[in-house]
Amino acid sequence: MEIKLTDRAAEWFESELFLHTGDFVRFYVRYGGSSPIQQGFSLGVNKEEPMDPGIEMNKNGITYFIETRDIWYFDEYDLHVDYDEKQDEPIYEYK
Repeated sequence: MEIKLTDRAAEWFESELFLHTGDFVRFYVRYGGSSPIQQGFSLGVNKEEPMDPGIEMNKNGITYFIETRDIWYFDEYDLHVDYDEKQDEPIYEYK
């Protein structure tokens, strides 16, 4: 399992979350919402430091990660994050 982030998605996160080199972005499991891979759960995003990162990737000096306790949600899928220009928001795909 890995995180893949397009350049445009990274730019969006940097702008919207006011990110700087050395910052961290966590992808986490939320109860409720909808997801194509886990019914009754959805993906959340937050700017915070890791406690026990299970998966990490670095782009533009920013670390994007998933805590070990949340890896079950991805069910061995990779998380691909792109950007939707029309909606001006990230697109999350599980591959």
